[in-house]
Amino acid sequence: MNLMSVTESLERLRVKSRVLVDTETCALQNCHGRTLASDVKADINVPPANNSAMDGYALRRQDWQGPDQALEVSQRITAGTPPVPLKAGTAARIFTGAEIPDGADLVVMQESCRQDGQSVWMDTVPGVGANIRPKGQDMAQGATVLKAGHRLRAQDLGLIASLGVARVEVMQRLKVAIVSTGSELVEPGEIAGPGKIYNSNHYMMDAFLVGWGFEVVDLGVVEDDLQTLTRVMTDASRNSDVIITSGGVSVGDEDHVKPVVESLGHIDMWRIAIKPGKPFAYGEVLGTPFLGLPGNPVSALVTLLVIARSFLFDSQGASQYEIAPVQQVALFDKKATQRQEYLRVRSGPSGAEIFPQQSSGVLFSTTWGNGLVVQKPGEEITRGGMVEVIPYTFFD
Repeated sequence: MNLMSVTESLERLRVKSRVLVDTETCALQNCHGRTLASDVKADINVPPANNSAMDGYALRRQDWQGPDQALEVSQRITAGTPPVPLKAGTAARIFTGAEIPDGADLVVMQESCRQDGQSVWMDTVPGVGANIRPKGQDMAQGATVLKAGHRLRAQDLGLIASLGVARVEVMQRLKVAIVSTGSELVEPGEIAGPGKIYNSNHYMMDAFLVGWGFEVVDLGVVEDDLQTLTRVMTDASRNSDVIITSGGVSVGDEDHVKPVVESLGHIDMWRIAIKPGKPFAYGEVLGTPFLGLPGNPVSALVTLLVIARSFLFDSQGASQYEIAPVQQVALFDKKATQRQEYLRVRSGPSGAEIFPQQSSGVLFSTTWGNGLVVQKPGEEITRGGMVEVIPYTFFD
């Protein structure tokens, strides 16, 4: 069976994706990580008026005749205090952020001035407009400052707040059901007897999904039993927008996920030319999109980040999930392979070093390093050459 390339799989998923959630209005303080459902426009200018970029004196340039000339200080303007028009031939004591009075066209920094009583002398005066932040410099009234589909970061919330906006329209959180399959799995805190291992994938998937702004529907661990898995997947299709499983999508006698999905819906994609993570599947369960991740922990991690992530963002109406790798010097050699590989590396000032054991079961390699090197099919990596690195932080 021919394997589908990573690029083709992403294109196929994008074609099949659709927005699965409605919109809601949310208080700004609860919007971090949410997806904008409509554009945010500036109804006001920011700043609303010309203001001073520093502490000093505001005056009209033509009123200063030289360093020996004393100007009367006709008013004192602090931030938040509305000024009166500047009296001709005078200067105004002004502070950072304070509004420029009508008639003034520059601000002289206080270090260039000497005040004695109600008079001030200036050693030098800059040109017109100096040290003034103009009205609308940050955002002009009527401008679109954030577009629908944008995932809101902390700085975005500050930007919206500066417009006086307290509530915004966002997409509802995508409900993602996660199911771990395997009779060998036990939960942390329990005793792992002979033949048992602890369930790491579930906690890893949950953390990523919550961090991406989704609502997790935790369906726990399902043993390798056809009837039980059929019941759980049926329930998942009714109570979530997307179903994600880990394990059980290969071709072993106890791998029941694929036949269960096919009995309740269909499989559209199966087996990707990616390493680690070949047994990745996409389909539908009773009309609900299904993503099947491999059971090996590194394979689950890579396919969740590289393939599933973009589909999930599409399903929530988010437009920002593209990741551009950064170029770094390789501190290792790696022979070419037929599949696209994602190598666990640690990047530093001198380049990227590879973890010595790249097995899909070595989860420690993902915490030892700080990113993934993308090795394309047929591409050989040579020490000293350039490689594409995706830092884990890029997936946030």
